[in-house]
Amino acid sequence: MIAVSGFEGRCVAVLGLGRSGLSAARALREGGAEPLCWDDNPAAREKAEAEGFEIRDLARPGGFEGVSWLVVSPGIPHLFPAPNPVIAAAWAAGVPVDNDIGLFFRSLGGGDWEMFDVPPKVVAVTGSNGKSTTSALIHHILQSAGRDSQLAGNIGRGVLDIDPPGEGGVVVLELSSYQTDLARALTPDVAVFTNLSPDHLDRHGGIGGYFAAKRRLFAEGGPDRCVIGVDEDAGRYLANQLSEGPGDDRVIRVSSGSKLSGPGWDVFARKGFLTEWRKARQVASIDLREVRGLPGAHNHQNACAAYAATRALGLAPRVIEAAFHSFAGLPHRSQIVAERDGVTYVNDSKATNVDAALKALQAFPRIRWVCGGLMKEGGLEGLAPGLGHVVKAYVIGREAAGFALGLPGVEAEICTEMATAVARAMAEAQAGEVVLLAPAAASFDQYDNFEQRGEDFAAKVRAGLGL
Repeated sequence: MIAVSGFEGRCVAVLGLGRSGLSAARALREGGAEPLCWDDNPAAREKAEAEGFEIRDLARPGGFEGVSWLVVSPGIPHLFPAPNPVIAAAWAAGVPVDNDIGLFFRSLGGGDWEMFDVPPKVVAVTGSNGKSTTSALIHHILQSAGRDSQLAGNIGRGVLDIDPPGEGGVVVLELSSYQTDLARALTPDVAVFTNLSPDHLDRHGGIGGYFAAKRRLFAEGGPDRCVIGVDEDAGRYLANQLSEGPGDDRVIRVSSGSKLSGPGWDVFARKGFLTEWRKARQVASIDLREVRGLPGAHNHQNACAAYAATRALGLAPRVIEAAFHSFAGLPHRSQIVAERDGVTYVNDSKATNVDAALKALQAFPRIRWVCGGLMKEGGLEGLAPGLGHVVKAYVIGREAAGFALGLPGVEAEICTEMATAVARAMAEAQAGEVVLLAPAAASFDQYDNFEQRGEDFAAKVRAGLGL
């Protein structure tokens, strides 16, 4: 556990008692603070009370009496579409609002760090798509190289639940826009921006607010090295803002599909090959085509970002390349579920938006596509560049008919349920084809989360194959 420092003997309120909230309360208590907890869910309050935490309805008059700080769980809106009443009450009382990420960064460095020959480092990864795979891949590379590494944040453990890093240790954090938007301290050593596509727009008041939340990690965090995906205007803008000139190698530009060159530090993938270019000369090249855990151009971008981040930490190209080949990938993200008679079954349930689904479609030449769910704002027009890879779509979800209408030129069968979609796709699939779950929609019309949806797909495939 990372004991939260700076609040000894002070009352700190915690709003939201899920994984991150309870973790924050425990870490505050460990550091000598007096946590005061609230959650609208009675079961969550009972759980906190069972651990000895004081409960107070912070929205009631006088709720912030004696409180010096408020820590908010990431799922609770603090500005858009409307501030949570407790947060509004904190503003009125003049109480600073923070989250567990802010507590982590302000508490991470201990006095014993002065005794380390190699102080610990923090790598923080944000972006719209690919941040989970990129974070997990960085962690995997570090572990494969024998480096002490912990994975936390929006993936793995809560940031305050990890062990204090030791000599030369690395903490790899996946950070969502919800987490970067509110944190009052952001000081990673290496910060990674994968890409930007519309998502969570209601929470951030539009695409500008969404990008601004991501940008805080770099503009306010002041990392020593920034790894920036430059395949979209947002990334190019960010790289330009952070760089002092063409040769500034504090900014490492990465791309999937575009050759980058110049006097700076670039990592790019083209035609399946990753290339590192530094000071106007090629430094290394890696063939990604046979790396089974990283299929498709979108995963090649993730590979470039992870390569750049670990190179910034001093790892050699050959060490990184070896780790690529032992990376199994993450569940629900281009995960190969099974192979039979020349047909490959891939679970990409995490492709909950159009941009992520498009990248999945572009990764394979012939696809039996299981898609649909709770559609997000913006429609399906962005899928057009990948629809030529689709042999047939099998549409699920309560909005299946409407979803199918948004796929012009694609043969689509309305299946509604996962069992029907998988059975029909398996019956019709031919050798050389991929049965792909990449929904391009949220899961909440039929499932609690995208993980449950992906597990259902995998279970139906395995049952159909008798595995």
